[in-house]
Amino acid sequence: MDLNSASTVVLQVLTQATSQDTAVLKPAEEQLKQWETQPGFYSVLLNIFTNHTLDINVRWLAVLYFKNGIDRYWRRVAPHALSEEEKSTLRAGLITNFNEPINQIATQIAVLIAKVARLDCPRQWPELIPTLIESVKVQDDLRQHRALLTFYHVTKTLASKRLAADRKLFYDLASGIYNFACSLWNHHTDTFLQQVSSGNEAAVLSSLERTLLSLKVLRKLTVNGFVEPHKNMEVMGFLHGIFDRLKQFLECSRSVGTNNVCRDRLEKTIILFTKVLLDFLDQHPFSFTPLIQRSLEFSVSYVFTEVGEGITFERFIVQCMNLIKMIVKNYAYKPSKNFEDSSPETLEAHKIKMAFFTYPTLTEICRRLVSHYFLLTEEELTMWEEDPEGFTVEETGGDSWKYSLRPCTEVLFIDIFHEYNQTLTPVLLEMMQTLQGPTNVEDMNALLIKDAVYNAVGLAAYELFDSVDFDQWFKNQLLPELQVIHNRYKPLRRRVIWLIGQWISVKFKSDLRPMLYEAICNLLQDQDLVVRIETATTLKLTVDDFEFRTDQFLPYLETMFTLLFQLLQQVTECDTKMHVLHVLSCVIERVNMQIRPYVGCLVQYLPLLWKQSEEHNMLRCAILTTLIHLVQGLGADSKNLYPFLLPVIQLSTDVSQPPHVYLLEDGLELWLVTLENSPCITPELLRIFQNMSPLLERSSENLRTCFKIINGYIFLSSTEFLQTYAVGLCQSFCELLKEITTEGQVQVLKVVENALKVNPVLGPQMFQPILPYVFRGIIEGERYPVVMSTYLGVMGRVLLQNTSFFSSLLNEMAHKFNQEMDQLLGNMIEMWVDRMDNITQPERRKLSALALLSLLPSDNSFLYPWQPLFYTLTVEEPM
Repeated sequence: MDLNSASTVVLQVLTQATSQDTAVLKPAEEQLKQWETQPGFYSVLLNIFTNHTLDINVRWLAVLYFKNGIDRYWRRVAPHALSEEEKSTLRAGLITNFNEPINQIATQIAVLIAKVARLDCPRQWPELIPTLIESVKVQDDLRQHRALLTFYHVTKTLASKRLAADRKLFYDLASGIYNFACSLWNHHTDTFLQQVSSGNEAAVLSSLERTLLSLKVLRKLTVNGFVEPHKNMEVMGFLHGIFDRLKQFLECSRSVGTNNVCRDRLEKTIILFTKVLLDFLDQHPFSFTPLIQRSLEFSVSYVFTEVGEGITFERFIVQCMNLIKMIVKNYAYKPSKNFEDSSPETLEAHKIKMAFFTYPTLTEICRRLVSHYFLLTEEELTMWEEDPEGFTVEETGGDSWKYSLRPCTEVLFIDIFHEYNQTLTPVLLEMMQTLQGPTNVEDMNALLIKDAVYNAVGLAAYELFDSVDFDQWFKNQLLPELQVIHNRYKPLRRRVIWLIGQWISVKFKSDLRPMLYEAICNLLQDQDLVVRIETATTLKLTVDDFEFRTDQFLPYLETMFTLLFQLLQQVTECDTKMHVLHVLSCVIERVNMQIRPYVGCLVQYLPLLWKQSEEHNMLRCAILTTLIHLVQGLGADSKNLYPFLLPVIQLSTDVSQPPHVYLLEDGLELWLVTLENSPCITPELLRIFQNMSPLLERSSENLRTCFKIINGYIFLSSTEFLQTYAVGLCQSFCELLKEITTEGQVQVLKVVENALKVNPVLGPQMFQPILPYVFRGIIEGERYPVVMSTYLGVMGRVLLQNTSFFSSLLNEMAHKFNQEMDQLLGNMIEMWVDRMDNITQPERRKLSALALLSLLPSDNSFLYPWQPLFYTLTVEEPM
């Protein structure tokens, strides 16, 4: 592609490719796709996106095509790979000028340079790093920033390579540039600290941006650039200096005022400091040992004392708590039970931890966590009132504990309490003792303190097993508190029922269950929605517990089920409906058939809920789970659900429908239990088997369930099913047997064997194409015992139950093997007898013996010598 003549044409097509008109856009995209493999195309793109006079959208698109081309055509072994000459020209052009004025395009250019660096640096591109180092030294602000941005992306990409040779190259690179990177970071940091009080927001923001980028570079070099970083003085000097820098930056938060952009950048930089420490601790725990003391002192002072008041923010507190947690839980710092078996590094780290976590320190941390961080905030209480369902979702924490304060504080409390339970148990018991008896409903602070302490007791349930008589506490303290119906007492009603849920599987007498069920029935009628949702959660934990007794639960079943159904109707959020459905499913599963008198309302409501949840596939998954348990509970009566049930199965298992991605696994399980509980086949139930062929073609992890479904149809109505679907099913099986695993082959053949067993006349005819495959496997002596055993089971069914069909099969195989029928039969018998010990199941062994004996009435004289052996096989025990 000639650059001069092509530039205009490519520019025109790129312009068309930015059009909103599909009639213009589609042909342009096709043309660009054709040019991707043309020599010189990427040189033209480089010229276009580095021309700052052109339209921004066109330049943006040129960068993206260039970046995608690197992934596809830059490697030497790639089809249509770029020539070494063109790649050399492109590499030189990419680092000629770092003067891109548009931030988004500058970022994309930095990323594509990093992509090239991943493949070529340093061997084919030794000048990249020196050029970047020189460029970040220039005085021009724009060039300096763009070079620093590129420096970061290149460092980040090279640090991510994992092959040993690549790691060695990055170690060499880090050793060579670390001193410069530290100096660069210190320079930009000092510049920012000098400018922060000047009032020049633009200058402050500019220097802060450079500080952030240079710190990102240092983070990658520090964490990934050294095998033993503790032996490098520059690395350890940088890490020790982080704490002083953090203090300076935290103090700066008082000076940045109300500039949201600057404050946001400042907070990102502070968080990045903590990420350096967390990453370094994660990757190099023993190298982190000299930093343990300082890290704990810094984090505890800012999180658990007055030092941090007015300057800390939530994400920073979370990061500090994560740092404490990682030090407390780090396995590298935990000595063996026999101290002599521990390494000196482990013992040193453990000694530092023990010296820091003294009784006063642990006590203060515990008290502050409970009395400060566990307290419900004004914002949370407001959310409780205004958005109760949103409040319950927020309270669960989920996977967000690293980033959300409340879940993070609870995880830290659990870890510290577990590690130092002997020290902290008396502290928490003392806090419990001070809260005995009812609390004044007018004293909101006292109510919130009690809520926080009860939270701690619930989180530490397993550690407090031997220290708390929970049964007495339940009867004397907790149960009366559940009966306080004042509106301001609702935080405690909710907390107490949650607390009981935490202890139910730890320490709760079975005799007390009826009292708890009575309380649950009352709370499911509470005026507050949050209390009712929390009560439903505790109910689930109760019925899931291994000490659950159905006889104790049945007197309350109707009331609970009715109230849960009312709760399901009342809640509106998808997550909450899923949760309540899950509770209902657990109840149905535990009481099984005894649920039948009470499910009418739910059965009528589920079709409406299914329709309403069309855009919420996870809610539909919960509905499927509920239906599975409903069908199992209703048994044969589940046939009354078919008008709703079968279309649901149809949609969930149809691989041509997008929702199947979410619904397939539960849909197949529902299909299976529907068959298992069906009293007879119906035309509609038979019709949905049309979905099976595409499922078998997918050869997915759901094949086992698919085979169970096929068996279900065979046992339910073999004749009608085989006449309708056996031909297509046989074709699918023949394809599967070519590529499936040994276990899969056994599953396929078991289906065939079941068909022969249930319908000895129609079965062999319908699966006739598979039987030669089985016959050949026996003759050739299949080497896997489990497969051979299945082959013999299939052939035994044919031989015993349909002699005429076996004769025709033997005749067919004799022609294929070019042997006499008697000779082929003799070979098969010889192999059969030889492999009888492969058959371990008594039923299948008996089948084989009877099948062989069925040959004896034959007039073939060559069978006479086999008679004694046949009799022996019939009566002897398996090996």
